[in-house]
Amino acid sequence: MNKKAKLISTILNHYFPNPEIPLHAKDPYTLLIAVLLSAQCTDLRVNQVTPLLFKTADTPEKMIKLTPKEIEEIIRPCGLAKTKSKAIWQLSHDLIEKHHSKVPQTMEELEELPGVGHKTASVVLIHAFNLPAFPVDTHIHRCAARWKLSSGKSVKQTEKDLKKIFPEKMWNKLHLQIILFARQYCPARGHQKATCPICRLL
Repeated sequence: MNKKAKLISTILNHYFPNPEIPLHAKDPYTLLIAVLLSAQCTDLRVNQVTPLLFKTADTPEKMIKLTPKEIEEIIRPCGLAKTKSKAIWQLSHDLIEKHHSKVPQTMEELEELPGVGHKTASVVLIHAFNLPAFPVDTHIHRCAARWKLSSGKSVKQTEKDLKKIFPEKMWNKLHLQIILFARQYCPARGHQKATCPICRLL
């Protein structure tokens, strides 16, 4: 790990020593659904919707008893409800048919599920199974560019660059630290380099 990476890590550990995933879930299945719902939606909104959904259906078996339309009505506040409801119903069906109702623990198997992309799969691996991954969202992509840790034009390239810079044992904690730091101190709009605890030192 180079000198700049160590400095950034030290600052992140100071501001966010014990970051926790902001989505509420009780097991791998409910976490998977919550992360899927969080696409283009705030964590706060997801946490308002999931209690209503999980009160009715918190297992794949219960979920497929609902119709996609019924799921859509519940999750409508999260946006993209039509697409997400179909994905939730189909992935629940696939979990039963292909995985004995259990959420798989490999990137490949997770990415095969409807509505589950690389970032969603990465988040589930980390927070459901404590396996190493480095999901990169727009916040991390922005900060990696600002901090000159990556010149990647895509989140995929940024992820590769960050994985080379930081040790694997740091990935799970670091991705949350950067997201939380970005939201509070290094936002997309109204960013003040002089007051950002990291940018002002680089």
